Amino acid sequence: MFQRLFGRERHANRAITDALYAQIVAAARQTVFYSHWNVPDTPLGRFEMLSLHMFLFQHRLRGEDGVTQEIAQVLIDEFFLDVDHSLRELGIGDVGVPKRMKKLAKMFYGRTAAYDDALERNDHDGLTAALARNVRPDAGAWPEASQLADYVVDACRQLAAQPSESIVSGTATFPLAKGGA
Repeated sequence: MFQRLFGRERHANRAITDALYAQIVAAARQTVFYSHWNVPDTPLGRFEMLSLHMFLFQHRLRGEDGVTQEIAQVLIDEFFLDVDHSLRELGIGDVGVPKRMKKLAKMFYGRTAAYDDALERNDHDGLTAALARNVRPDAGAWPEASQLADYVVDACRQLAAQPSESIVSGTATFPLAKGGA
């Protein structure tokens, strides 16, 4: 009994959440975002793309319960641990990390609310504007924002088509971002 509670099952659950998180990170790091769609290849630009993909994953699992909801929570916790670790790697000291984490968490939840609202209203222009405002705040015109919005809609569709059983066994498939203008 103790082996089941504290051993193999916990290890298997960790392997599943690690696999899912790795898939989310891989989707967020697709080269096309940075090379063709002009997402800044900076720590903040990478945070934006990771936040977007974490939102897409969480959006897919919203309304589900049981193991699926537990996985969603573990992954959001993992996301914030990863952000904390990244801040420390960037040289932010122990005193500055909590303040920055609070700001980044506020940014994340603000963005997810804007993206969710636009998706729920099927508002492509609103989604494009939210992405432009968040990903390239000082760029002025960002024509590639519409391509990113198309990708987000496609990702929502593709994730929605995946059975929950597949996700809770460790597979979440995101679409490939297509390059070019």
